[in-house]
Amino acid sequence: MAYTDTDPKVLGFLGRALSLEMTAVQQYLTLSRLLKLRGFDEIADKFKHEAQEEMAHADRIIGRMLVLGVAPAATQLRSAQLGDSLPALINSAQALESEILSFYQQAVNHCAHINDFDNRLFFEQLLQEEREHVGALDDILAKLQ
Repeated sequence: MAYTDTDPKVLGFLGRALSLEMTAVQQYLTLSRLLKLRGFDEIADKFKHEAQEEMAHADRIIGRMLVLGVAPAATQLRSAQLGDSLPALINSAQALESEILSFYQQAVNHCAHINDFDNRLFFEQLLQEEREHVGALDDILAKLQ
């Protein structure tokens, strides 16, 4: 049960964040396995590492939800997106990261609007780390061109 002083919209952001992070874990593990099958071992290892980082985000979100008194539930997990080429696979990952960036920015803005410093800081840290993931994807795509 949520504590009465926690904004319901913040709790909603946390639940959606967990779903997005778990979707990213699934996406990156799938891409890692698929790329290994196609002989792209080095890039596959990078995606496996990205999956581990996204799992760490999910772990932190679960911890935050528990501190706030809510039961974690990733209820909107999406199927992994596949592609027929390496650039298509990376583009699907970029689309997901772009959605996550936009989502975290909305969460930061909401927390700032309601003066919820702790949760704003929590979402800002995730936003910054996701920006680094986008940079890693951009680097992979640039090396292919």
